[in-house]
Amino acid sequence: MEKRRMVIYQLLPRLFGNKVFNNKMNGSIEENGCGKFNDINSEALESIAELGATHIWYTGIIEHATCTDYSEMGIAKDNVDIVKGVAGSPYAIKDYYDVDPDLAVNVSLRMQEFEALVERTHAHDLQVVIDLVPNHLARNYVSDAAPKGVEPFGSGDDEAVPFSKDNNFYYLPKADFISPEQPSSEKLWEESPARATGNDCFSATPAITDWYETVKLNYGVDYVGKTPADFDPEPDTWLKMRDVVFYWASKGVDGFRCDMAGMVPIDFWRWMIGEVRKTYPRLLFIAEVYEAELYNDYIFKAGFDYLYDKVVLYDGLRAVMEGKAPASSLSKSWQQTDGLHHFLLYFLENHDEQRLASDFFMGSGDKAIPGMTVAAAMFNNPLLIYSGQEIGERGMDAEGFSGKDGRTTIFDYWGVESLQQWQSSGSWSGDQLPEAAKTLRLFYQNLLAVIQKFPALYKGRFYDLMWANKDNPAFDSDKIFAYLRYEGGRPFLVVANFSGEALSYKLRIPSDAMDVAGIIGHWYYFGEDLLGLNRKIQFPAVVAQNGGLGGKLQPYSASIYELRGSETDL
Repeated sequence: MEKRRMVIYQLLPRLFGNKVFNNKMNGSIEENGCGKFNDINSEALESIAELGATHIWYTGIIEHATCTDYSEMGIAKDNVDIVKGVAGSPYAIKDYYDVDPDLAVNVSLRMQEFEALVERTHAHDLQVVIDLVPNHLARNYVSDAAPKGVEPFGSGDDEAVPFSKDNNFYYLPKADFISPEQPSSEKLWEESPARATGNDCFSATPAITDWYETVKLNYGVDYVGKTPADFDPEPDTWLKMRDVVFYWASKGVDGFRCDMAGMVPIDFWRWMIGEVRKTYPRLLFIAEVYEAELYNDYIFKAGFDYLYDKVVLYDGLRAVMEGKAPASSLSKSWQQTDGLHHFLLYFLENHDEQRLASDFFMGSGDKAIPGMTVAAAMFNNPLLIYSGQEIGERGMDAEGFSGKDGRTTIFDYWGVESLQQWQSSGSWSGDQLPEAAKTLRLFYQNLLAVIQKFPALYKGRFYDLMWANKDNPAFDSDKIFAYLRYEGGRPFLVVANFSGEALSYKLRIPSDAMDVAGIIGHWYYFGEDLLGLNRKIQFPAVVAQNGGLGGKLQPYSASIYELRGSETDL
């Protein structure tokens, strides 16, 4: 089937291919194992493609700080007081021009192994997305793999001043850095003068809640002093980061998920994206932005293709799914970003958020079916699926730095049991998955196939039915959300039950909705649930305007009905 909607599948190679199930808290790579580039074999890629993905976001590719010692391979050793977890954070970049040695079978051939993964991914008609981390880097940044002539970040800085336009870092003169982590048996990191920490912490003594393992990069904005912004000519950090993007694009990378893009000036993004696209016009840029008031700027001024929509739709859906807000409140969510939907990346899981099946969220992956259906079928924008989401991974392990918080660790070496059941010794058949996980994965596969198949769901229009049913006594707008999708006179009804009980409903279809969607008055319409979760519906449309579209929804379920009409009873 031709795929017309972008579906990004996020995975951490460190966890994805790990076959070791020792799972010692704070365990080393030797104790707990680590997935490799080579573990993401053709069978794994075929399974991801069959799920419905068009892109894979490989998280944790670029070399980052770690407690694992690779000094014998010519890689600088890191101090434990500036590393989060034993494996380290993928967002504390140690060398923008190298890949994580943990992920290589042969460390000396690590870049070749990554390049082979890119080729395998493309061979399965999947595009490659990796992280670009522009706001900060590891305190122990040592670029031993940079191409000849590339100057390291900070090499030309004037460390005697807090800010200079062409400094790569912000300095705290006459102050020494002190990490909030103080292990008694290890040599501590020495940094004098101290540099500002990645989360805009301009203190030599960041707190444990700060991004203390990282250093803030300077794009020419004086956050503490009164120096006016000056971007002409371009600050040195702009040039260095542009060259990083060029480097990875030359490796066959198709796009970047830009970490904390909202903390980097819009002026830089507009310039850099424009510069890069002169050579790579189709290169994809996705921004992580958490302020809804900035959405317009990062789309229309900065030039991003897509933005995370965490603070609007994700937060709105989560509140409804947890019973903290009525289903009707979702109308306000989509209205808040009206006109921007095409540019928003919808998700219910990623590495930062709690797992749907965790005890902190829904407790079971199948209870997320209504939320996932609403997010997938509402508009024509991209979707993100986080590895394990489709098989109900719970994220309820206490791995080490990452405690039992409902998230799958990005800081520790760990074996994720559900992923290991899926891979079945490298075949990725899923034969060893529990039945509930198999059923859930089939739902995701079916949902993604449906939104790719029908024009109404990959390029069509949207009509919210909630306003016409807010006072409808036969429709529970606190627990059910309903809307139409339509294209070329072919209407589809999407209806989701967010409650734990079966609900019957009679839905009003206003006359203007019938007009735009191509529903003809006095005709009989029949709908079969394309997701297979609820029984078929049948109704005469003339009655539907008065509450005649009747149906029943199972608990925590959703349906997508293609409505087919006839002048006579079907």
